[in-house]
Amino acid sequence: MTPIYEDEHLLVLEKPSGLLSVPGRGPDKQDCLSKRVQDIWPEALVVHRLDQDTSGLLMMAKGIEAQRRLSKLFETRQVHKRYVAVVAGHPLHSQAQVMADEEGWRTIDGPILLDWERRPIHIIHPDGKASRSRWRALQSGDTSTLVELEPVTGRTHQLRVHLQSIGHPMLGDSLYAPAEIKALSPRLLLHAQELAFPHPFTAAPMAFKAPAGWTAQPPG
Repeated sequence: MTPIYEDEHLLVLEKPSGLLSVPGRGPDKQDCLSKRVQDIWPEALVVHRLDQDTSGLLMMAKGIEAQRRLSKLFETRQVHKRYVAVVAGHPLHSQAQVMADEEGWRTIDGPILLDWERRPIHIIHPDGKASRSRWRALQSGDTSTLVELEPVTGRTHQLRVHLQSIGHPMLGDSLYAPAEIKALSPRLLLHAQELAFPHPFTAAPMAFKAPAGWTAQPPG
C-alpha cells in the first residue's frame, strides 16, 4: 500500500474498487484499506470513507490530533472532492430545464434517508438528511455520459442516489442501477478523482488528483 502523499500528520491513498474502506461485519470482510494501511502505519486513523465499489482518493490521519483536525475540516466543508462517473443516458437532455452556472454545473437537492427494510439502500425522502450534489457533463456517447461530480454534503451513497433520482444511474452500480445498466460494466464507474484541503497543521493548500483509468475511453 503505497501512499500518493505522506507527511508526519497524514496519508493520501488511492483505494481500488472492490476494497472496503474499513472492516465490515463477518470474518470475510476484515480485509480493507484501513487495515492494510495500519499494518504499515499503526498510528493511522480513519477520517472518511469511500463506498466499497468506488475507487479513488482517500486520506487517513496519523494520530488522534491529526484525526481531530482533519475531521473538523470535513465538518466545516473545507475539504473539496470531485468525482467522475459514467451514467446511463443523457442528463444534459433530461435536465435541460435545470439552470447551469457559468461553468456548466447543475445542482441536485434531495434529502437522503436509509430505507431500513432494504438497507443498505438509501432513498430520496422528505424525512431524510438535506443533501446536495453538483454535476456537469464532460463527454456524451450514444447511450451514456461521462460526468464530473462534486458532493456539497457527504451522505452515504449520495452521488449514486442523486444521479439515480434524476433518471441516470451509474454503470455497474449493483445497488441503484437496473440489471441491464449494471451489466454494462464489471465495476461501478465512480472514481474520487480530486481531493483538496488546507493542511490541518500548517494551513498550506493541499491538492491531489488521480485520474480514473477508464475515463480515457469514451462512454458508450
